[in-house]
Amino acid sequence: MGKRFLLFYSLLSLLLLRCHPTPEQTAAPLDLTELTVADIHEAYRAGRFTAQQLVAAYLDRIKEVDTLTHAISVVNPEALAAAQALDDEFARTQQLRPLHGIPVIVKDNINTRGLPTTGGALALQDFVPDADAFIIQRLVDAGAIVLAKSNMAEWAFSPMHTESSTVGTTHNPYHLDHVPAGSSGGTAAAVAANFGTLGLGTDTGNSIRGPSSHNALVGFRTTLGLVSRSAIIPLYLRNDVVGPMCRTVEDATRVLEVTAGFDPDDPLTRQAEGKIPDNYQQFLQADGLQGARIGVLRALSDHDPNPEIKALFEQALADLRAQGADVVDSVAVPDFAALRQHQWCAEFRKDVEAYLATYVHRDTMQTLEDIIRVGTTSDYAAEGLAYQADHIGRGGLPEVPCGDAYTDPRRIAFREAIEHTMDSLRLDALVYPSWLHPPALIDSFQVQYRGDNSQIIAPHTGQPAFTVPMGFTRENLPAGLQFLGRMYAEPTLIKLTYAYEQATHHRVPPTLEK
Repeated sequence: MGKRFLLFYSLLSLLLLRCHPTPEQTAAPLDLTELTVADIHEAYRAGRFTAQQLVAAYLDRIKEVDTLTHAISVVNPEALAAAQALDDEFARTQQLRPLHGIPVIVKDNINTRGLPTTGGALALQDFVPDADAFIIQRLVDAGAIVLAKSNMAEWAFSPMHTESSTVGTTHNPYHLDHVPAGSSGGTAAAVAANFGTLGLGTDTGNSIRGPSSHNALVGFRTTLGLVSRSAIIPLYLRNDVVGPMCRTVEDATRVLEVTAGFDPDDPLTRQAEGKIPDNYQQFLQADGLQGARIGVLRALSDHDPNPEIKALFEQALADLRAQGADVVDSVAVPDFAALRQHQWCAEFRKDVEAYLATYVHRDTMQTLEDIIRVGTTSDYAAEGLAYQADHIGRGGLPEVPCGDAYTDPRRIAFREAIEHTMDSLRLDALVYPSWLHPPALIDSFQVQYRGDNSQIIAPHTGQPAFTVPMGFTRENLPAGLQFLGRMYAEPTLIKLTYAYEQATHHRVPPTLEK
């Protein structure tokens, strides 16, 4: 059943790619390179192209280029119809919704109506939700078009690489022999390669910021509780965040603006009530670094860095100073090494079984043992499933209960230590490299896995952490600069990252050559 189902979707996707309007039917072939929401809306208003033509052009590019990256799991057979409806609406009203006609790439663990949501796993390869996740509904209501689902590390287990049983291995578009990191590597590779305008990923420890860093993207891990995680296949729900992976800070901010808010199916979002501004775009200020105080967390920047990444980071600090920031170098958090220990809690069994019961509704797929029985083609995922079957709770301190970022004493203590340090020095943010080493080779990703900074603080404390492009190594491999803020300090982080991005313009598209 599962293989026949995937074959049907593959054939349907191929038919869609062949039957949409050809470039000859459009006014001119579209240049998709680095298109932003603002660019597209300006083009719609000027009549240079329509949403249908834009979707068709992206589908052409996926068909032509994704054979190199393997970033896409399935294209949406209804994408062109959705685009036509939005074109008709615009012709009738002359009004554009916030994300009107904007194609979005969605990670394959987010429930999307009418499209397979597999988590990269054979156990869910023929699961098609009948309703959108809260965050997808928010995007669709804002006018976005779900263009495609993206490959992911199976069950989101791997921060290192992106390999699934449903698609295979995703390659980094900047150098196809290298990983895009994990687990949202499919979204990262697709957005970096200009397969869509916007991307969605999820981040349990690293999985928005690591792939964004490895693919010269902007990645927002927002405050735990700001954006709903309901109807998303969990890894550890206590840490899970869903958020934008985009080519610009402005586009990521537009996504955040329409997705933040209360969802009764995710009680943690009640924490954000009263903490969401009327709009986030007001904080896109090119002079946002003027007078800002930025602390350098050398505990994360100086631990066995790659020399090229270290040089890029030191240049980033100089760039921050040049834009008027007061860079406090360095900052030490009291008891940092001890506080970061024993923060992880293995809760996959509980969380995934709750997801299966709530959304999948199959007698044959109710438990972790059912998942293991179906199996996997990935040795890495098999090891992860075996680990999850044998482990539960907080590693190292099994007697200490696990809790969310608002109730767990160990998490609260870690966050308070960081925020108290920031308060004492009047800091707006802390900075460090998102990853201390360049992307690893796919063939030796486990041996070369070094320097992942993203899993150390924000997943546990609940604080927001944004990554932006910091430059490239001599081999043209991207690196990212990460900004860590206080709880619900997204406005501050938007100001800082936007100002840094506008001053440096490090983002360069890949050439997709070996």
